[in-house]
Formats: sequence, C-alpha cells, structure tokens
Amino acid sequence: MKARPIQYVLLVAVAAVFLGPLYWLLSTAFKDPAQIYQWPPAWWPHFTWENFSLAWKAAPFDRFFLNSTIITVAGTALKVVNAVLTAYAFAYLRFPFKKILFFLVLGAMMVPGHVTLLPNYLTVASLGWINTYAGLIIPGIGSAFATFLMRQQFLTLPTEVTDAAAVDGAGHLRTLWRVVLPMSRPMLITVVVITAVEEWNNFVWPLIVTNTASMRTLPVGLLILKDEEGLAAWGTIMAGTLLVLAPMLLIFLIAQRYIVGGITQGALKG
Repeated sequence: MKARPIQYVLLVAVAAVFLGPLYWLLSTAFKDPAQIYQWPPAWWPHFTWENFSLAWKAAPFDRFFLNSTIITVAGTALKVVNAVLTAYAFAYLRFPFKKILFFLVLGAMMVPGHVTLLPNYLTVASLGWINTYAGLIIPGIGSAFATFLMRQQFLTLPTEVTDAAAVDGAGHLRTLWRVVLPMSRPMLITVVVITAVEEWNNFVWPLIVTNTASMRTLPVGLLILKDEEGLAAWGTIMAGTLLVLAPMLLIFLIAQRYIVGGITQGALKG
C-alpha cells in the first residue's frame, strides 16, 4: 500500500514523457507566431485558427486528403483480405510444404521494408504504374505481420466449432465468414487498425512512386508544406501535422479496447 503513491508518480511521469510532445504539437498549432517564439515557453495557446487556414492553402491538402483516404481504404481492405485468407489456409488447410511456407512468411517479417523498394519500383515502372493508385496500393497488399496475427488467432479457436461447420456442409469460405471471423472480431479489428495506420502514415513509398502534387499523400504533403513555408513557420507546420494525425488518432481511440485484447489473444497459442 505504501508503494502505491510512488507508482502513481511514476505513471504520471511516464505519461508526461509520451503525451508532452503531443500536447506541444497541439498547442503550437493554435498559437500565434509571437507565442511560438516566446521565452519562457507559453504552454497555453490563444487558440487562433489562422495556422490551419494557412496550412490548407499553402498546399492542395484537399487532394492530399482524398489520395490518402483512397489509398488507406483500398490498401487496408486488400491487405486484410489477403492476410485473412492466407492465415486461414495456414491454420486449417493441409497442403505440401506448409511449415516451410509459414517459416518464409515469418522470415519476411524480419526483412526491412526498404530492401524491397528498388525491386518494387522497377516492377511498378515496367508496368507503367508510376504516379497511379495501382502503383501506390498493389505492391503493399501482402502483410506477413497481419497474416501471422490472424493465423495465431485462428489457432486459438476450438476445433469443435469448425468441425461442426464442416458437418453441416459449410465450405471453407462460409466457415471463415460465418464462424471463424465472428469469433475473431477483436483480432480482426486490431489488424484493420494497425494496417490502416500503416497505410495512412506511409511516407517513403508514395514519395518515390509519385512525381506530381495531384497524386501526393498527406505525409508527403507535409514535406511540401515545410519546403514552402520554411523552417520558421512552425505554427503552420504543426497545424498541417495535426490535420494528418487527427483521423488515425480518432480511429485508434475508438478501437483501442479491441487492440489490446486482440494482440493478447493472438499470443496465446503458436
């Protein structure tokens, strides 16, 4: 009991370390230039919306937002469907070299993503997909991490349920849709959220495979904003950053209770 106040102090200190930069970003986005460069620092802004207006007008953020939305929705859907089908095969089907193929999937998780940038770019260029949605989305529809999480989740389900579905005459797709996925909802939501955040925040690949402002995404748009506004316009840059963070932060806050439970369930059985 005596150690509890110390635990609270440590928790508050850790929370301050993680939330401090986020609060500074949020407050700076609403500050006027005089407050941003004030010393000692001003921790409470005057709440001006001018920075958001400047950020939105400095670059075509409406187009960036549309591109990011299309890429995130389509990329997440394709990646999750691919991961679910592959995970179901590894969990329930019998086929030659199954263990070897799964080890290759695990090996893909250990390969840095930047290693595949050049092969993917050459492939996309040869197909004429530079500066297209196909070039932005298709090379990333495979996810070893999502496949691993879903496969681990499927293995935790009681085999009696899938056996009963088979006895009732359900095929694999029907069993997956009617039985396996409803029982795996926390992990499925976890995979969807993680994948969506990854797609939304992807910076390097959209920067490489696009060369016009009309196909840029929000993370790349921040770089354009920084180049156009210069290093001194921190209020505008922070406002633009907040516009990028807000959608995914909202989705994460809504789904956070599923994420912890989903990852915990997936770790129970190998």
